[in-house]
Amino acid sequence: MPLDPAIAAVLDQANAVTSTPIRTTDPQVLREAQRQLSATTGLTHPTDVGSVQDTAVPGPAGDVPVRIYRPAAGGPAPTVVFFHGGGWITGDLDTHDLVTRRLCRDAGAVVVAVHYRRAPEHPFPAPYEDCLAATRHVADHIEQYGAQRDRLAVAGDSAGANLAAVIAQTFRDENRPLAAQLLAYPATDFDGNYPSRTENATGYLLTTENIADLQHLYAGDDPALRRTAQVSPLRAQSLAGLAPAIIATAQYDPLRDEGLAYAQALRNAEVEVFVRNYDGLIHGFLNMFPLSPAADAAVTELYAQLTARLDTTV
Repeated sequence: MPLDPAIAAVLDQANAVTSTPIRTTDPQVLREAQRQLSATTGLTHPTDVGSVQDTAVPGPAGDVPVRIYRPAAGGPAPTVVFFHGGGWITGDLDTHDLVTRRLCRDAGAVVVAVHYRRAPEHPFPAPYEDCLAATRHVADHIEQYGAQRDRLAVAGDSAGANLAAVIAQTFRDENRPLAAQLLAYPATDFDGNYPSRTENATGYLLTTENIADLQHLYAGDDPALRRTAQVSPLRAQSLAGLAPAIIATAQYDPLRDEGLAYAQALRNAEVEVFVRNYDGLIHGFLNMFPLSPAADAAVTELYAQLTARLDTTV
């Protein structure tokens, strides 16, 4: 299927913003470029929710900033802990504000967006440790959030989806229940060899070279570390017993095939999986729903799938 026309119309501009060499560029420059790109796809008026609060939760190296979105309807609600994308280097609470606001509204859930420490200043395991600490805190103090202990989920996009997948595995190992995990175009295997890395190597916002640089800055080059389940969740010894998964991939994304491979591995382990490869879309489409009707439809479907797994009447 051809590239979505609405995305094609802005792709040259987006590629120009993200063409800065990653390994040799000041991370603050990269972060500002990401903020500029997010601003080009933002809504004129933010999605209305009940309330938004910037605060922090305890972490292993000090407080971890979080932004809590609460739905307009009062009373108990599901809770979703969300980890933003950005290659473990860029991205923040603001770059994904439109994504998390809509998630709060569409799912009727309390959304706790986590701003974890980022590489290269804080490589693995710092982002994972911050996300784990934040999710444990929410689970242990659920009455302060959605107040439904059996309706807690994790979610994320790209690097954030990698972190969500790893947190889901850790929660399983700790016998902590999760109702669902939403993984949008996740990075699941640092050292795998997948056709989409070649087919979509350049021209679609995220490049294969970008992936190599980001993974190097996050987890280095030691295969023993890169192939651990805490870095490459697809390589876990067992995927059995994990929370139901909603996995989204995009046709023109170099990460497409490892996301699909993770979905298949989960199915092989008898985990409930909803998976959709969205034709015509590219990496990062969660942020593109204001620009693209196709991205908007994809986000609508993904959030509906998550909402169904958080439904307290089921």
